Amino acid sequence: MTLRQALRDAADRLAADPLLADTARRDAELLLLHVLAAPRTVLRSDPARLLNSEQVQAYEACIARRLQHEPVQYIVGSQEFYGLAFRVTPAVLIPRPETEHLVEAALERLPHDRPVAIADIGTGSGAIAIALAHHLPLASVYALDLSPAALEVAGSNAAALGVESRMQFVVSDLLDALPSHQWHGFFDAVVSNPPYVPAGEAAQLHPQVSRYEPASALYAEDDGLAIYKRLIPQAYKALKPGGLLAMEIGHGQRDAIAGLLSGWRDVGFVNDLQAIPRVALARR
Repeated sequence: MTLRQALRDAADRLAADPLLADTARRDAELLLLHVLAAPRTVLRSDPARLLNSEQVQAYEACIARRLQHEPVQYIVGSQEFYGLAFRVTPAVLIPRPETEHLVEAALERLPHDRPVAIADIGTGSGAIAIALAHHLPLASVYALDLSPAALEVAGSNAAALGVESRMQFVVSDLLDALPSHQWHGFFDAVVSNPPYVPAGEAAQLHPQVSRYEPASALYAEDDGLAIYKRLIPQAYKALKPGGLLAMEIGHGQRDAIAGLLSGWRDVGFVNDLQAIPRVALARR
């Protein structure tokens, strides 16, 4: 079977599923390139190349997993975020393009020419923390998560991307594991992409999200606000005067978050490309 034939067959099979149709061709390409361990250019430069039997079997296994709605990122084990390649496993939420707005907003507001201390609460794969460490070479970043499995993934990403010497990984429920005398007034910035999907809305999500991504990183009680109600007071204590809080928020949560940030300075919001408020910003 040639690359062209394998790709066409796989894309057709994926497109037959209405939930996969929009990304069928792209997914088929990504999975084939994963099996080949080859750059995308091979699909154009050598479409008549023959797959060997092992490659055919491996590709079929990948397509079968995708037909079960398993995310492509978990199948290939990686996802790009803010120009960096991150290892991902089912232990962590897959980094989204929308979250890049949070990183960009933080980088625009943090100094690049002096040391800063940053806490990333609920770090998951480490995408936010590592992207900030990569672009702020004088920063020290504390990556906190309740999941040891998630922190293992984050640590491996930090090592692969060369920032592990400026990062600390802490198993913690928000900031609870840090001694209060250590973190009160310590941080220049607290960033977070916490769980914010209302717990009752799981059925409304795409199966590739609801079936495969960690529920603990997705859902929150109290209309999705439960974590913010704990996080915001902790962040206020943790930040230096004038310190930055940057959080990703969910659709329709802007007004509620604004209310929770009463008493903070310079409260503002950044919209995503769909004009949905996606990032909440405030100063202590």
